Amino acid sequence: MSKILELRSKRNTLWEQTKAFLEQHRRENGLVAADAVEQYNKMAQEVKDLGAEIERLEQQAEFDAKLSAPTSNPVHGNPKNGSPKDKNTSPTGTEEYKNAFWDMIRNRGNYGEVRNALSVGVDTEGGYTVPDEFEKKLVEALEENNIFRSMANVIRTSSGTRKIPIAEDTGEASWIDEGEEIPESDTTFGQTMLSAYKLGTMIKVSNELLNDSAFDLATYIARRFGVRMGNAEEKAFITGDGVGKPLGILDDAGAKVGVTAGTQTKLTFDEIFQLYYALKAPYRKKAEFLCNEAVVLQLMTLKDNNGNYIWKPGLEIGKPDTLLNRPLKTSAFMPAVAAGNKVLAFGDYSYYWIADRQSRTFRRLNELYARTDQVGFLSTQRVDGKLILPEAVQVLQMKGSASSGS
Repeated sequence: MSKILELRSKRNTLWEQTKAFLEQHRRENGLVAADAVEQYNKMAQEVKDLGAEIERLEQQAEFDAKLSAPTSNPVHGNPKNGSPKDKNTSPTGTEEYKNAFWDMIRNRGNYGEVRNALSVGVDTEGGYTVPDEFEKKLVEALEENNIFRSMANVIRTSSGTRKIPIAEDTGEASWIDEGEEIPESDTTFGQTMLSAYKLGTMIKVSNELLNDSAFDLATYIARRFGVRMGNAEEKAFITGDGVGKPLGILDDAGAKVGVTAGTQTKLTFDEIFQLYYALKAPYRKKAEFLCNEAVVLQLMTLKDNNGNYIWKPGLEIGKPDTLLNRPLKTSAFMPAVAAGNKVLAFGDYSYYWIADRQSRTFRRLNELYARTDQVGFLSTQRVDGKLILPEAVQVLQMKGSASSGS
């Protein structure tokens, strides 16, 4: 923890030095001397790199805390009082199911017995629903590799589609005279639907590794699948077109374009300021900025009309960097600065709904890689996502190319 505080302090000091360097080399016309730009970029990049290292250490500290947590609860009652041995009401959360599942993965024990224990978790497509403990690890891995899940509203559904009612207006009240009839003003409702698109991935593991009792197979598989599925999900949640995958916030049917930049390559304070106020006030209470890391380098140079930098590094543990005093998050799947690209989003992402259909499933493939003494593992899940209120997120789009007519 002290190392994280030390790096945050170092990062803040370096940022102050970077700002001072920029001002020292700013000419009377407001532009920075060309020979100083390269040095500034190096200093700014170091600030960014320190931020990435701080984030990595914080995730590591959180993971260490989880590993250090007790794995069981102390017994407070009389163990002879006839209480059930396993109070977990989930069929896939029992110790029997978990042991049978991992015996199946390692291909141990009597297959008939394993099959019987796993019958509560058989998937319709021939795989097995992962046990609750493994499901939790996989969900944690997805969240670590998918910042959007922590920002969005995640629901679970057991059906293929989920209908979400939406109030399209709130009606209105009217001033009336004494004895006058109160006019009707009904609220109108629409609805949007969340489907269940299939996402899958496969890995190979050697039999030697499978049978190594010292190797934490569950965590290894969860991490690998989590990274792959987390990346695929986040890309779809941001840029997906809704065809065979979720509809991303940057799709034309998603977030609204609040501001169009005056150039194809540069952002200005006025444009960021306009984007901030393009979002209605109620949404600004929980709103966050979202862009890729390359855009951050431009944002770090921008000042408000009083000469203050609008980007500020997070100084406290767990606190993100801010832009106009609102949290600034980064994703590799946000577009880079280029003609026509939507490079900066600002909004309340809890109005982006992610629907997970039932549990993730898992399948062992024995014969596919038998010649190389390896075993394949296939994991699938069904998920959809959609911004149910497009006005809750506004984006800044760069000026289009001349050929596009923008």
